[in-house]
Amino acid sequence: MTLPSRRHVLGAAALALLPALATAQAWPAKPIRLVVAYPPGGVSDVVARALADKLAGPLGQPVVVENKAGASGGIGMDAVAKAAPDGHTLGFAAISPLALNPHLGKSPFDPVKDIAPVASVMYSPVLLLATTATPARDFNELLATARGKPGAVRWATSGPASLGHIMLEQLKAGAKVDITHVPYKGGAQQMNDALSGQFEILSTNASPAVMQHIKSGKLRALAVGAPARLDTLPDVPTLGELGHAAANLTSLFGVFAPAGVPQPVLQRLNAEINKALALPDIRARLTGSDNVPTGGSAADFGRQIAVESDNNARIIRAANIKAE
Repeated sequence: MTLPSRRHVLGAAALALLPALATAQAWPAKPIRLVVAYPPGGVSDVVARALADKLAGPLGQPVVVENKAGASGGIGMDAVAKAAPDGHTLGFAAISPLALNPHLGKSPFDPVKDIAPVASVMYSPVLLLATTATPARDFNELLATARGKPGAVRWATSGPASLGHIMLEQLKAGAKVDITHVPYKGGAQQMNDALSGQFEILSTNASPAVMQHIKSGKLRALAVGAPARLDTLPDVPTLGELGHAAANLTSLFGVFAPAGVPQPVLQRLNAEINKALALPDIRARLTGSDNVPTGGSAADFGRQIAVESDNNARIIRAANIKAE
């Protein structure tokens, strides 16, 4: 049997690429729907809308934002997972619906088989804030109190199996301290109780409102979950600096697509998102709310999700965390 020539092999490969290339050249053929997995008005919604405006021009089609909130981002991402893989439906969410929810039995889709990461957009630092209920001047002093009085330090999070809860369990395991978890069903009541000193410490994402409470002295920032210190809080160390690398987590947000979208379309989207993130007004909008622009390749974004997913799975098993 005669082996195929190199020319024939290359020709066959080129023919196989033609459908994808044709799809990419025809894309986008209609307005793009950007599903935001959170309610209107929040920081993630504001950032997604700003990004949509910047993408519309280069792509030659409107990018229409649609909010589908609920299930910690799971409802919106499920809509993306079930959309046609033609590049006309995208999602904007934290990576939790892919890296956290599935380990709690809360995901109606397969995060690996049904979703394609497109681009990392930003990370939202997690602040660890002391209330008036504790005299601790820094994070190490808080841990010393927890060691001296097991269970006396109360840590409030936005709920069971939330990112703050994962951080707490990582810290308890690594620092070998007994801290009482106080779960809330959302941030509003958590913040009201924090301001009245109902517990010693809370974990919450950075936001203009939270920063105002820090500036007024009602809350004190002891540490931050972030790759580096925040420009707005230069004296506050990261958990990594304090020796708690496993607990040094952030809320990472990005753009996603249904699995099966042609690679040329995903590559074009990634390139345009990275260009938008480099624009001064987009960067100012992000840093103004104490979020940090990221960007980078889809492959790197996918690897970040996989690493966090593995870490979450391990701590959920070890701490026997259950979702409500």
